[in-house]
Amino acid sequence: MISKNDIEQIQPYLVDAANYKGNCTTVYFPETTEDVVSILKEANASGTSVTVAGNGTGLTGARVPEEGIVIATDKLNRVIEIENNHAIVEPGVLLDDFLKLVSEKGLYYPPDPTENNCFIGGTVATNASGAKTFKYGSTREYVTGLKIVLPTGEIVNSNRCESLAKNNLLSFTTEENKNINISLPEIFMPETKHAAGYYIKPDMDLIDLFIGSEGTLGVITEIKLKLHKKPGNILSSVIFFNSEENAFSFLFEARDKSNNNRKTADDNLINARGLEFFDMFSLNFLREEYPQIPIDAKAALWFEQEIISSEENLLTVWLDLVEKHNGDLENSWIATNENDREKFKDFRHTVAWKVNEYVTQRGLRKVGTDTAVPNEYFVEFYKFITGVAEKSGIKYLVYGHFGNSHPHLNLLPENGDEYTKSNEIYKLICKKAVELGGTVSAEHGIGKIKKAYLLEMYGENKLREMAQIKKTLDPNNILGIGNIFDPDYLQ
Repeated sequence: MISKNDIEQIQPYLVDAANYKGNCTTVYFPETTEDVVSILKEANASGTSVTVAGNGTGLTGARVPEEGIVIATDKLNRVIEIENNHAIVEPGVLLDDFLKLVSEKGLYYPPDPTENNCFIGGTVATNASGAKTFKYGSTREYVTGLKIVLPTGEIVNSNRCESLAKNNLLSFTTEENKNINISLPEIFMPETKHAAGYYIKPDMDLIDLFIGSEGTLGVITEIKLKLHKKPGNILSSVIFFNSEENAFSFLFEARDKSNNNRKTADDNLINARGLEFFDMFSLNFLREEYPQIPIDAKAALWFEQEIISSEENLLTVWLDLVEKHNGDLENSWIATNENDREKFKDFRHTVAWKVNEYVTQRGLRKVGTDTAVPNEYFVEFYKFITGVAEKSGIKYLVYGHFGNSHPHLNLLPENGDEYTKSNEIYKLICKKAVELGGTVSAEHGIGKIKKAYLLEMYGENKLREMAQIKKTLDPNNILGIGNIFDPDYLQ
């Protein structure tokens, strides 16, 4: 097993995509579950802090160590099996590579975070989602089994439905025949996309506790995933609008029709798998790379839908909807082949990496919201977040998963003073999301950066009850310290 402690060699493991920075003494590169067991047993005995690192695409500092050692999952990168509509992989497999492999076998894995250069283990650790979550749900919906090494070095190997809680008691047995009992607190889980704190529900599945736990409860070394049959042709389009109001009216009707039509067997009805929004400032931000964006566009919507039967019929119903809501049909983009569709996908992703680049160049951290609210409160929420951003005088843009009422408002501070003010605005937005019954993190997790907002959402007493789960599985408090909870909650 390789380990490194030269500061230049380990520097890539001391930062993430949000430009959050940290420090450690050594980075280990295990190649087997047994390697991970060995590292954790030694660290647990000595009380050494351990941070699990994926590929650094996260935005919350979760994979960035504050001290101690790092377990890098780079070499746990085998695709063990792909067959019979399921796959078994190790956590260090690149999502992009995996998507290509399953596609070659006529299969399909729906979760698609904006950054496909992530490790699959990282997507499980954060319950990542993406554009197609609108139809298919988050990563959690596709994980059917996990092998996990607990901080004590013991192994848990569980398939979905094998270990279920009874009311608020979750009991399971490790491979070493140790019985573990976890008392589940009563936690409000919002009816939105949600990746803030541990997943806790009565009668829940054991593996759901580890999905989204952000490297605080164990190290995932093997993942079983459910796959779909690969869809055929895809209808993909970017529609421009000359007013935000028209874009929203189109969005809401497309969203509602899609949600209703999933219950039918009619393939010629609107049934989007993704509905993404870009405001005027996002479009302006993208014009250097995409000069063909109409100069008078005030908003844009990207959508995709699988074509099961007639492409002509499906295109007609979508274009009728665009026309009904005064979309700019003449200048909008409609994919005519796979190459065009990939270009549209790149368009959707470009704004995210350009924002990351913008803040990194200024030596700042990203200030981008990850809040979501119930659909009925979305308009109120959107007006609030854009209102406070506009009032601040700081440049901003909004894009994201509006089909799920999940906007990413990104503030673009130019200096330290504006950065401080941006974080104050972020707090106001998180507070408003909670007031409306939403979440402070819909897909990126809490990590080290967003702990204060999780406190706003749950309150100290509930967070202490949640932290008790970690204390049960990690009695010496070595794993992922700084993620999700302030250390004093673990005393």
